[in-house]
Amino acid sequence: MSLKLYFLRHGETAYSETGAYCGELDAELTSEGARMAKAFADAYRSVPWTAVYVSPMKRTVATAQPLCDALGLEMQLRSGLEEIHYGKWEDQSVDFVKQHYWDDYIHWLAEPAWNPPTGGETSVEIASRASLVIAEIQKTYATGNVLVVSHKATIRIILCDLLGIDLGRYRDRIDMLAGAVSVVKFDLHGPLLQELGNRSYMGEELRSRAGT
Repeated sequence: MSLKLYFLRHGETAYSETGAYCGELDAELTSEGARMAKAFADAYRSVPWTAVYVSPMKRTVATAQPLCDALGLEMQLRSGLEEIHYGKWEDQSVDFVKQHYWDDYIHWLAEPAWNPPTGGETSVEIASRASLVIAEIQKTYATGNVLVVSHKATIRIILCDLLGIDLGRYRDRIDMLAGAVSVVKFDLHGPLLQELGNRSYMGEELRSRAGT
């Protein structure tokens, strides 16, 4: 048996609906986001879970809570799984950022691995902190199924890091909608991507939500 990591992006928030920047902001799930979390718990409760690692933000904790409550699982909170810190862009729209931070915005779009949002984090910095959590999981559990509940940018960056994809291309190569599940198996030849952005478990109504 190999180690499998199930990466789950949190359910819908008001920010995932509007597209405004939300990293360090501790947004709550919308009612639809809570339904996504419940749908995940219902669909994946039969998996023999070994551990659950969760970003300590409200939206990720609330996403993991239904499964943990149903199965009596303990969340292991890790700050390394938090979303990208957007600095001065937090709580702002894309249009506002373009108007007030144009140069930083263009540099970030072109090469986010080394150019952060104004006062925020680069992809390299996110990969560095998140990789410590992944290394901890690998060291602690040689086999089993581990759920990792995190955020859109962070999961995409982790996947790029594991799969050898340029960290500056995480937005160009991988999409990660609200509630999406991706599975990586650690096998003889290293990380193997088995699923990417699966949301079939939540039903058409939730999958069709705009902006998620």
